[in-house]
Amino acid sequence: MEENQENQLDTSNRRRNNRKILIIAFVALLIIVNGVKMYMDYEEKKKLAHENEVTKKELDETYTKLTDMGKELDQKIEEIERLNGNVDELVQVKAELEEQMSQLSKSKSLTESKLRQIRQKLEGYEQLLKQKDQEIAKYEVLTEEQYNEITNLKTDKNELNDSINLLQETKSELAEKVELASRLKVQNLKISAVNEKGKERAENIRTKHIDQLKVQFNIAENKIAPIEGKEIMIRVVGPDNNVLFDVANGSGTFIYEGREEFYTAHQEILFDNSKQLLTFMYDKGSEYAPGNYKIEVYTDNYKMGEGDFLVKK
Repeated sequence: MEENQENQLDTSNRRRNNRKILIIAFVALLIIVNGVKMYMDYEEKKKLAHENEVTKKELDETYTKLTDMGKELDQKIEEIERLNGNVDELVQVKAELEEQMSQLSKSKSLTESKLRQIRQKLEGYEQLLKQKDQEIAKYEVLTEEQYNEITNLKTDKNELNDSINLLQETKSELAEKVELASRLKVQNLKISAVNEKGKERAENIRTKHIDQLKVQFNIAENKIAPIEGKEIMIRVVGPDNNVLFDVANGSGTFIYEGREEFYTAHQEILFDNSKQLLTFMYDKGSEYAPGNYKIEVYTDNYKMGEGDFLVKK
């Protein structure tokens, strides 16, 4: 009986001990699982922080790029204002840039997403500045008439007052460049002799072949030159270096480089930039002396071109 009681007591103790062991093991397992979860959460937060946070070096580099861009914007605004251009768009971009710089200077951290947005805007600003460089180049080659048109269009704006003064300072230099670029030139100059029967000869010309002298050429295209009336003059210079001259046949004088010169024939035309063809017929009334002759074409106190022909005996 006593032995039975002892066996029951031992069995009961073992069961209690096994229950304690199970409870301890379960608690230990919970602690381990919780510890693993905390560690994984920590690593995940650390990874997210690493992925989302931009380093101080990247912040500094971004701020430096924004600063450099601001300086370049200031320079472009100054150049375009000097040339009387419209700077409204650049002023707006400068304001946006300063706002971004202000926000960036106050931020201790920046997400990669926000950084990408700023860099995309910087790329857009760079493209805008390239476009403005092209506009500046166009302003610098404007003709005097284009400057006057800009002046007329801007007279209603108070901002134009300072720009007009700046334009006047460069007006003389620009006018000289435009004048040179707008000069007309001769193309396809042809000289031929026309006999009494109307037959033309461009080569192997003899004195007996020339009843009339025919000079023909095109005026080369010039997009800068304005469409306007022009007086075109030709000079036929003989072997003795004298100009063929006959008032009865339309000869006269003109001013070239400050001195009076003779011309052989002239025409008044409307230059329309269409490569128009001009023909001069000159009747000398007497035989041409053998030798080399030179044809010179003039307008507006400058030479458009020249050619020559040989007359044989």
